[in-house]
Amino acid sequence: MKLNLTIPLKTLVNGALITAFVMTTNLYASGNLNVYSARKEALIKPALDAFAKKYRVNVNLITANADVLLNRLINEGDASPADIFITVDAGRLFRAKEAGVLKPVETDYLTKTVPAHLRDKDNYWYGLSQRARVIFYNPKRINKSDFSTYEDLANPKWKGKICTRSSSNIYNQSLVASMIATQGKENTLNWIKGFVDNLARPPFGGDTDLLHAVAAGVCDLTIANTYYFGRMGQSNNKTDQKTYQSLALFWPNQGVDERGAHVNVSGIGMTNSAKNTRNARRLMQFLTSEDSQKWYADVNNEYPVKVGIPAPRNLQVFGTFKADTLSLSALGENNRLAVELMDQGGWK
Repeated sequence: MKLNLTIPLKTLVNGALITAFVMTTNLYASGNLNVYSARKEALIKPALDAFAKKYRVNVNLITANADVLLNRLINEGDASPADIFITVDAGRLFRAKEAGVLKPVETDYLTKTVPAHLRDKDNYWYGLSQRARVIFYNPKRINKSDFSTYEDLANPKWKGKICTRSSSNIYNQSLVASMIATQGKENTLNWIKGFVDNLARPPFGGDTDLLHAVAAGVCDLTIANTYYFGRMGQSNNKTDQKTYQSLALFWPNQGVDERGAHVNVSGIGMTNSAKNTRNARRLMQFLTSEDSQKWYADVNNEYPVKVGIPAPRNLQVFGTFKADTLSLSALGENNRLAVELMDQGGWK
């Protein structure tokens, strides 16, 4: 006898709305699994439903803002009911590791499936999907041939042409952290100063706002995550479609001796408080399986981490690219210095 339930429970924690979805899939379920996810319900719940059905597990899902969930894990400590933490950006995953809320997990399957640079060097977390942070521009105002690298965006030729979001944004912090790893502290600081000098206006908004701003002529180019642009291409909103049709994407640092486009991940880790460790390990492997990777990448407009799986169809129009293979552990390790340099360089 099967009983399918989805019961939404809403509560306010630290001023942020948290929604819990309790999913009971089988009266004879082989245990439970409690998941804290910074990914919205629609972007993760169907995969959890499939996992629950396959392994006859009761999965309890709580979704909220990434920082809210991390603070909740820290505050709950060993008493936390969470077994799994799913969030976005290697910088946040590093913070979770450093805060002591994750425990290392090592299996032959995960080691073989998730490339070394897309997982924590000590196996505290594993990437689930990739997103690239690249250049978007208005082709009516700029020629593609004018672009080359991220580093070139500090060139005075771009003065008054760039829009960006604030230095408090983890995506920008991780991009700068990657530059510290490849260019060094001094070169990165000089790049930040040049980049800031080229801004059309002070930092503002999120990636979607920046893309709209470029389309509207507020600036000529920006740096944004590919999934925002992919999402616009799937949107029924007229403004989104207009922006999508107005912009073009450029893959930076694609030369033979260059590092490739900056990539980051959404990722997963087992909590240090996990009681349902067997099912937690199963879920980590399930979400990196071929079928899950195809679905997860497609619904999130992101790229799979599992080698050999093609990009979702709606992202294939962006073309192929060389991705930076820098270990994403470096993004977390360099985060504090990245924030300091952004402050010194005047990136507000």
